[in-house]
Amino acid sequence: MDSTCTESSTGTGAEKDKAAADFTKATPAPTAAAAPDIQSHDTFVIRKTLSLTAGEYVVSVARPDGSEGEPVAYAREKRLSLRGQVTVYTDASRKSVLAAFKGRDHEVGYMYDVRDASGQPFGSFYEDAGASFLRRTWQVRQPGTMKLTGRERSRVVAFVRFVWEFVPYLEYVPFIWPYRFQYTESGKPLMTVTKKLGLHTRYVLEILAPDIDRRLAIAHTLALDALEVD
Repeated sequence: MDSTCTESSTGTGAEKDKAAADFTKATPAPTAAAAPDIQSHDTFVIRKTLSLTAGEYVVSVARPDGSEGEPVAYAREKRLSLRGQVTVYTDASRKSVLAAFKGRDHEVGYMYDVRDASGQPFGSFYEDAGASFLRRTWQVRQPGTMKLTGRERSRVVAFVRFVWEFVPYLEYVPFIWPYRFQYTESGKPLMTVTKKLGLHTRYVLEILAPDIDRRLAIAHTLALDALEVD
């Protein structure tokens, strides 16, 4: 009787081990999502959609005809959240971080540090308050590589934006007219951000220098929209 019980128990254990092995084979362990190869691309389309609680951004590689191609980044900005805290992800599930930026007090006003998935800074940007009086101007820094100055190209649009901010209640409404920022270093154009006219918020980011970190450029473009209404 003891022998029978032993054989039965052994058989049951073997069946459990086999079932566990089969389950493991059927459901492999999840792997970390690989970051998209965005450094090899020069033009991106950033599209924003709104919900009751947040703004959703999708960053895609631009096709030759200017339409949206492969999505490479996603971001979500909660309304009424603390100023300047935006995380950019590599996929729609928001499990793998591409970059993140957050504002902090600085002698220039608000400085926005851009960090990678491990929390290491690799760039920064801030609005040049003095130069932005009539034409919004941004300084974008990529340590050891370049210092970009971004400025609205149209003085007319810049003036309309300036007046818009002083009209009662309009200061809380995003500026709907299209505009374009040109980023230069020593007078040489290296990057542009263009807000398109349309029913949906849409930007085109064009990078003219191979050394510009695409993560920094995308994060700054998102900031132009996310920080438009403070």
